[in-house]
Order: sequence, then C-alpha cells, then structure tokens
Amino acid sequence: MATFELDPRLEADTFPLADLPLCRALLMNDARYPWVVLVPRVASVSEVFELSQEEQAQLWQEATQLGAAMKEAFQGDKLNIATLGNVVSQLHIHLVVRYTDDASWPAPVWGNGTPKPYELAQQGERREQLLAQIEGLSL
Repeated sequence: MATFELDPRLEADTFPLADLPLCRALLMNDARYPWVVLVPRVASVSEVFELSQEEQAQLWQEATQLGAAMKEAFQGDKLNIATLGNVVSQLHIHLVVRYTDDASWPAPVWGNGTPKPYELAQQGERREQLLAQIEGLSL
C-alpha cells in the first residue's frame, strides 16, 4: 500500500499549518491573499471522486468549515474554493479569501499578477491567525 507524500511543488510553494482529520493544511506563500491549501493525506489521489464516500464527506466538512472561518476572520467579500490540478495533479483544494478591491478582482488569482512571498514576521502572524481558526473547528 502506498503512503501519502506531499507533491514537491506544493511543498515548495507552501508552509505547513496543521494536520486535520483527513487533510494537511498548508499556507500558500503569497501574502496578497489569506490562502490555504488542503491536501487529503491519501496516497495517489488526483480527483475527489477517487476518495471514499466517507473521505469525500470529511474533505468537504474540512473545506467548508475552514473556509467559513477564514472568510469571517479575514472579513472577506468572497471565498474562492477550487480544485484545479492541471499543474500539480495531487488532489488539493485551494481556499482563498477575496476582496472586491484586491489586485486580481474579479478574475481568478491563478496566473494573475506576481505572487508576493511572505516576510518571516508576516508569515508567522498569518500562521497564528490561521491556526486559531483551525483550532476552533469541530471536525
């Protein structure tokens, strides 16, 4: 049986936050947006339908609860939830808090503008904010 390994491209573009019951939560290294990536810790999965029904339910519970908490905490206008997988095929879900005045609005964040990597202090602050949201979830 294969074991879960995080795709090296996801590992290079993110910082670890926490392991939820199913997913690894990662902070995307782009300070323009509050942006979390959820990766189910299931080996060799690239599509949601490849998960068991129980895993699918857990995935959506984690995504919707964390997404709602993020939108409220960061006072966003919209929460973008997406599974693309065209570049990184490992199943992962993006949770991106958006604002009507952000640089990419109303277009998607992907391929729009230049990512702004976190400065160390800024990354620590964002991690703390997100960890507080994660700790408040009832998963």
